[in-house]
Amino acid sequence: MIIDVERRRALSPALVQPFMRAIMEAQFPAPGRTINIKTFLPGSGTEVMELCRPTDSRLEHVDFECLFSCLSLRLLLRVFGSLLLERRLIFTADRLSTLSQCCHAVVALLYPFVWQHTYIPVLPSAMLDIVCTPTPFIVGLLSSSLPQLTELPLEEVLVVDLEKNRFLRQLDDEDSILPAKLQTALENVLERRRELANERGGDTSSGERNTVVSEAFVRFFVELVGHYPLFITGEREDAIPSKTVRRFLEVFMETQMFGWFIQERELHRQALKGLFEVRVQEYLDSIHENEHRRVNRFLKGLGSKMKFLSKK
Repeated sequence: MIIDVERRRALSPALVQPFMRAIMEAQFPAPGRTINIKTFLPGSGTEVMELCRPTDSRLEHVDFECLFSCLSLRLLLRVFGSLLLERRLIFTADRLSTLSQCCHAVVALLYPFVWQHTYIPVLPSAMLDIVCTPTPFIVGLLSSSLPQLTELPLEEVLVVDLEKNRFLRQLDDEDSILPAKLQTALENVLERRRELANERGGDTSSGERNTVVSEAFVRFFVELVGHYPLFITGEREDAIPSKTVRRFLEVFMETQMFGWFIQERELHRQALKGLFEVRVQEYLDSIHENEHRRVNRFLKGLGSKMKFLSKK
């Protein structure tokens, strides 16, 4: 919708208000439903715009496909890993809509975690000194401000060019941040997102693709920290089988994102019922079921051994 607003503003600012009024007067769709809005655009005539409200309210106003159209999958996962470590990150693009959509989308990928630091999707050039702060941030910057950026004393700041799918600045360890097996599994699902969206909804609409992408990252976090209730309740402390996951968690657990995540779940253990909590419960149920099967196999084997000995 931001792109539609920009198209009208480019022709005439007077076209923006009638367009926004038409959207505001339309009936608000139920989750998962679609509405059609007719608007007039000089030179094109009457246009019909389709707006679909996501089934998951978290995904409203989020367009993951904007990220995939700007960044390769490999670069996106390097950015994602850097955000999990709460590094300082600047996105650059030629258009405001690209900056806004990509910044919102990359923050949405962090669910169930929440970015706890400075977040400015579009930073005015007059406030550029903010990027010299020593604390973590996510900032969007128009490409026209890049010459000014190069003159600033930046330290350990990643700069991502959304127009040319590349790092302008990086720390050179981005490929080794995420646990390798989890990263490969996530990458495989994201590569098949269109196919999986088609299997889910019978089409490849942006809403279904958003759902597939969100589900992929949620499952990544379930594999990463889905055992957290076992630690909160003190049931067990050996629930992390992978050494690479343990190494990553040693760093990740020091972030403010992780601290907030645990604090919220200790305070509101029964109230949180989002998609992540649903998937975590499924994950824990599978652990208990597998343990039950192993115990049954052990008891069955022990019983067979006792029968064998009694015959002697």
